[in-house]
Amino acid sequence: MKAIERMGFVEPTPVQEQTIPLIMKGKDMIAQAQTGTGKTAAFGIPILESLTKGVKPFSLVIVPTRELGAQVAEELKSLAYYMDDVRVLSVYGGKSIDDQIDFMRKGVDIVVGTPGRIIDHLHRGTLSLNEIEVLVLDEADRMLDMGFIEDIEYIVSKVKTPRQTMLFSATIPMAIRDIASKYMNDPETVMIGEEQIVLPTTKQIYFNIERKNKIWALCRVLDAYKPKAMVFVQTKVMVEIVAKRLDSYGFRVGTLHGDLTQAKREKVLQDFRDDKTAVLIATDVAARGLDIDGVTHVINYDIPEDPEIYVHRIGRTGRAGKEGVAITFITSKEIYLLRKINEFGITEISQEDVPESGRKDVIRKVMDFEDQADLFGMVLFMITAEGAPVERGALLEMLVRKLRVPELGVGNINVLQDRTEFEVHKDSAKKVLMELKSLRVADKKLKVEIVKRELPPISMQ
Repeated sequence: MKAIERMGFVEPTPVQEQTIPLIMKGKDMIAQAQTGTGKTAAFGIPILESLTKGVKPFSLVIVPTRELGAQVAEELKSLAYYMDDVRVLSVYGGKSIDDQIDFMRKGVDIVVGTPGRIIDHLHRGTLSLNEIEVLVLDEADRMLDMGFIEDIEYIVSKVKTPRQTMLFSATIPMAIRDIASKYMNDPETVMIGEEQIVLPTTKQIYFNIERKNKIWALCRVLDAYKPKAMVFVQTKVMVEIVAKRLDSYGFRVGTLHGDLTQAKREKVLQDFRDDKTAVLIATDVAARGLDIDGVTHVINYDIPEDPEIYVHRIGRTGRAGKEGVAITFITSKEIYLLRKINEFGITEISQEDVPESGRKDVIRKVMDFEDQADLFGMVLFMITAEGAPVERGALLEMLVRKLRVPELGVGNINVLQDRTEFEVHKDSAKKVLMELKSLRVADKKLKVEIVKRELPPISMQ
């Protein structure tokens, strides 16, 4: 309990609340829960409470990736902070196997590892599983997706029985059920629904922003809030583009994507944990399963196609009862993705304006005609002549005759009581915005503005 308090945990998450009492009774467990719901503590606390020390490992935790392995091992060490010499070893590729062998010879209590490296140790005879009392399969569905099913079955077959077996997975496909029925003893099942995944301490908002102004909005957020932020983009190319822009404006930035070496990834993550960098730009592949204390903001620079990825991303903040903010940038053409997230059952995402930073912007906002255009490529404008509407004929004369906008490039013209609204194809929009205001109607000065198309309403049910 002292260690839990030291780690800043305030109250148990739903998965911890529902699984820990059952695990403490020695029950086998199938828990359906996403990354970011507190799974490591859910199995780690009971393991440490029941730990019996010996030369050979008491517990084996199998994970799909080395990043998750390192993270789980570190959290177990933190939970065991006030316990007497608990020995936790993470085994995965990219690190010296000889160092791992030396560690095992001295005795180990808990091994956390990826299937490939665990099997390597089994073949070398440097890891024995005949004293394992507790076996954990963490993120089992990801191991299935990555083709580890045969490796997992091989490892599990080498673990002694009877034992306590726990399986944690975001989804429970048939192959996972088959493993459970084959290798588990009358398991208890706990299902953590999606509505329980997003902690109520995470405030979710979105900005309606043009594609070309995303970097402007991001700089505004970083200037206004001075956050410790994770920024998610779709591709490794975008990681580098966004990072270079932010670096040129003086922000302390780290990057995380699938092409980094293991040593580089660990250095990037440690710099972020140590606050040497304040912003981490990442892809979903690279950031899966990360657990970093103190992330105040998650920013979806690119909104994900899959609502489950949205849940995973925003789970990086608002952890352990602390407040967090999730900000999503939405272009007008991406509103359907916001609806998908809403239909998935996530808590309400409210629209807000990009914040004022309190100082001069490091980057200027630009006009994104592509994003302002509708499905037919038409941009909506408003024009007045000293507060009065401009007649249709006069407007067409200026657009077609004087500005040489193609007639097919002019759309609907709607003369209202106090203004005239008209559409122009995006290819001519910049010329219209820049040059139309220099003309006159009946010697009256013109005012020309783009009308931002309203997003369709989003039903939050």
